[in-house]
Amino acid sequence: MKSAAVVNFAPEKGSVEIREIQKPEIGEEDVLLEVENVGVCGSDLHQWTSDHSWPVNYPVVLGHEFGGRIAATGSRVTAWNIGDRVVSETAAVINPDSPMTKAGLYNLDPSRKGFGYGVNGAMTRYVKVPARCLHHIPDNLPFEEACLTEPCCVAYNAIIQNSRIKPGDRVIVIGPGTIGILCAAMAKLCGADVAVTGLACDEERLKIARQYGCETITGDATEWARRKDGLGAHTIIDAAGSSNTLKIALELVRPNGHITKVGWGPQPCGFSLDPLVQKNVTLQGSFSHNWPIWEKVIDLLGTGKLDVKPIIGGVWPITQWEEAFNKMYKGQVVKSVLKPV
Repeated sequence: MKSAAVVNFAPEKGSVEIREIQKPEIGEEDVLLEVENVGVCGSDLHQWTSDHSWPVNYPVVLGHEFGGRIAATGSRVTAWNIGDRVVSETAAVINPDSPMTKAGLYNLDPSRKGFGYGVNGAMTRYVKVPARCLHHIPDNLPFEEACLTEPCCVAYNAIIQNSRIKPGDRVIVIGPGTIGILCAAMAKLCGADVAVTGLACDEERLKIARQYGCETITGDATEWARRKDGLGAHTIIDAAGSSNTLKIALELVRPNGHITKVGWGPQPCGFSLDPLVQKNVTLQGSFSHNWPIWEKVIDLLGTGKLDVKPIIGGVWPITQWEEAFNKMYKGQVVKSVLKPV
């Protein structure tokens, strides 16, 4: 049986197309997941435009934000049943003997390979998933929302695990993409005053940030950062897909403040890090997520404490992937969601 899939087939720009692929064969510790919905990530766009900074195993089916129903289970899978409603983590391949894996930080295992770049992802009807990656989702959580568990987990890790935000802190999020807006939403849950910055072309996405109770700033955020006491914001979340926004973060953060960088890009920085030293600033990277984070986020989504509906700009059939990609690329929507056909 063959299904339509969105395939990134070569490193050159624009090397993405619909191809027919066979239903995958599963191993004894895998499940075959019938995909209900899959989110389009900024990393999918970066592979499409060929400005990514990670190795890709071409050709590969895109898509790592997904949920669906179990269609088949491997012979050694005992905790899951056909028909279960689930979402999947992204760490498709990990080394069980890695010190990071043994510490529960398999997201930081250097040999880790994820769906959509290391192995085939979920922009198709069926995807092979290791059973260890699965999480149950409540019946009241629609799949078009549940498939965004993954970016919510990225934001949870960046804000809750890797930042030190306290109620009343002033927090600036650089970049109004999916991760930036979800980071802002998480910071609001922590009781912070939050501003999201973007460019003039980001107005449609900044409107979404305002729905989460955030102030929005087009261009220079210095006045907002220093409004209270002239020193700057307590925490800067750099969620832009670029390296040079770190310079802006260093300008906006207060002495003894904190910067969490969750957005990344291949460009060299090209500026001095002296302000990091002079201000005694903590600079923290934040990458991916692990099992406990997923359980917390699923609870937040299931109880409605975190609402992702505002960021969903539409649901497109997989055959219309290019329109969905372009809507995000042009900033017309925050998040596009695809549905297999």
